[in-house]
Amino acid sequence: MKHKDLRPWLSVIAGGESLVSHAGGALLVETARRSGLTKQLSRSLGPWRKPLATHDPGKIVTDLAIAVALGGDAAADVAVLRAQPGVFGPVASDPTVSRLFTTLAGDAEENAETALAAISTARAVARERVWTHTGAPLQDGRVVIDLDASLVTAHSTGIGTGSRSADVL
Repeated sequence: MKHKDLRPWLSVIAGGESLVSHAGGALLVETARRSGLTKQLSRSLGPWRKPLATHDPGKIVTDLAIAVALGGDAAADVAVLRAQPGVFGPVASDPTVSRLFTTLAGDAEENAETALAAISTARAVARERVWTHTGAPLQDGRVVIDLDASLVTAHSTGIGTGSRSADVL
C-alpha cells in the first residue's frame, strides 16, 4: 500500500536557488508521522477542536514542538515553519495557536490537567508503537537510532588574508 504524503518529497540539489534553513525539522515531521504521534495527538486533542476549525489541534501542538526543537522559545516561533509550507505544510497563525492554548488551559485547573494527560497519552501510544514495530535495539527502555555522519572538508577563499577551511558534519 502506497502512502500519499501531504508534502512533496524533499531532494537536495547543489547550486539550487532555494534555501531551507531548517531542513532538519523535516526529519522531525516525518518521525512524528511515522511513529503515529501526529494521528494520536489529533485523536487525543479532538475534543478541544472547535466546530468549523481549519487547523487540527494535534498538528498545532506538533508544529509548536518542532519549532521549539529548532530553537524557538515562544509560541510565535511557529512562524519559522509557516515560512516554509512546502516542508511543513499549512501552519496555524499565531492567534490560532494562542486560542488553542487558551482552550486547552480552560477555566479550571482540571481542564489543563486533562489536556496534558491527553498529550501524554498520545506520546505514550506513539512510543509503544515504535518500541513494538521497529525492532530497534532498546537500551534502558529507550529506542536507539543510530545516525551516521561523514566529515566533509569545505574550503573557501576568503576576502583578505588567504583562505579558510573547516570540517563540517
